[in-house]
Amino acid sequence: MKASPLAIPEVILFEPKVFGDDRGFFFESFNQAKFESAIGRRITFVQDNHSRSVKHVLRGLHYQIRQPQGKLVRVVVGAVFDVAVDIRRSSPTFGRWIGEVLSAENKRQLWIPEGFAHGFSVLSDVAECLYKATDYYAPQHERCIIWEDPTIGIKWPFEGTPVLSGKDRQGARFDQAECFK
Repeated sequence: MKASPLAIPEVILFEPKVFGDDRGFFFESFNQAKFESAIGRRITFVQDNHSRSVKHVLRGLHYQIRQPQGKLVRVVVGAVFDVAVDIRRSSPTFGRWIGEVLSAENKRQLWIPEGFAHGFSVLSDVAECLYKATDYYAPQHERCIIWEDPTIGIKWPFEGTPVLSGKDRQGARFDQAECFK
């Protein structure tokens, strides 16, 4: 599995070695030792999540201010534009974002460490995302930054207004969001 740090070095793109023939394909989707070697620390995943969304849905930008979650995200059906925003005030990349297309076809995974807000927009008719989380979902600590915040300036790959949940429509502006130290 190839691990590539991105423009925000703590965010890492994982690309598996895929073995395919006329029967289909096989690849190792997760290996604890290789993963920890790539990110440089020990991790325990405690929860797996699976979401299904239709085209034009945008989820995010979500994070938990307490019980922060690191996430390893992959897509098993369709394609999404997956985004991580650094919300650690002490970081030299505070307020910067990184985005990658994750798809069932490219089989890439994105590691989004604790201290980042996460979101994605669906590019295909349907997309199913699987992600591992390093801490449990804690709704009382969940926060959301509005997807179109001009300070962050994410270049989402669509025109118009996405389909949002009520919670996501009410996201805070970045300059008013609770952030990490």
